[in-house]
Amino acid sequence: MTRLNKALLAGTTALAGLALAGTVSAQETFRIGITQNNVGVDSYQTTYEEAFIAAAEANPNVEVVVLDAGGDVARQIAQMQDLIQQEVDAIIIWPTNGQAVIPAVREASEADIPVIVTNSNIAEPGFPFVASFSGPDNITQGSRAAEIMCDRFTELGIEDEAQIVQISGQPGYTTAIERAQGFEDRLPEVCPNVTLLETQPGNWNREDSQRVMEAFLVQYDDIDGVYSGDDNMGVGAMNAAIAAGRDGITFVGATNFAVGYDAMGRGEYWGSIYQSPVDDAEAALATALAILNGEEVPFLNYFDTPKITQENMEEFDRPVF
Repeated sequence: MTRLNKALLAGTTALAGLALAGTVSAQETFRIGITQNNVGVDSYQTTYEEAFIAAAEANPNVEVVVLDAGGDVARQIAQMQDLIQQEVDAIIIWPTNGQAVIPAVREASEADIPVIVTNSNIAEPGFPFVASFSGPDNITQGSRAAEIMCDRFTELGIEDEAQIVQISGQPGYTTAIERAQGFEDRLPEVCPNVTLLETQPGNWNREDSQRVMEAFLVQYDDIDGVYSGDDNMGVGAMNAAIAAGRDGITFVGATNFAVGYDAMGRGEYWGSIYQSPVDDAEAALATALAILNGEEVPFLNYFDTPKITQENMEEFDRPVF
């Protein structure tokens, strides 16, 4: 090969490399939209949003459009349609209702926009339109909460006679359904003689849950335990019991909030499941970027959520929410 030919080949290769580099660079910058459930309803979702924005700002190749449905299904569907019209590269959705959002998720999928469901999955008929779910395994959380409850009753010697009530999350919300399902399926396996008296929704709200618990306390003279879909609701129930002078009730939640952690430290609240909204938010963004970069991502991309009780709480940092 002559020197001229070598030079021409080198030049051509360099140009091809520059073109390829330019293509890769363009592909590495992604515009990602997120529509959240209801940021104002509790400190978990507020912290999640802050962590998501911080993670996006730390990545120079990411632009985000951050929206919040305010708990309104119709608003979230409209936000999904808006993001589709904006032709974002991916959409992350924290569903307000796992069934109702399926048509909007399907519309995004049909527009070749990958959809990542975060924190709370959509109903199973929508799975074909979802690229991945990023979040906790809510059924496992409910199951572990049942084990915490049963272990405590066994320590107290009341595992064959205890009566409990349950305060679930928002009706129709997948996380609420799955955490209740996990608890209700597991409890009879580990403590078959414990009686679940009644379940009422607390809507992820501390005040609503306090009112639900006040009604339970009037209706039932003997309550040994309360299982709540998260510590925000659990502390509301605990406050009602304290105000009514009903001592000796075991309170167990399914997402450890700071108020729950502090109540555990005071000996008022027994246990929960440790879940970080920062991990949750960062995992959702990382999942979206992995999909956009062509990486293989499992459909159910769970992060671990271990048990936390008064006995091992010193192993965990106080939640930031």
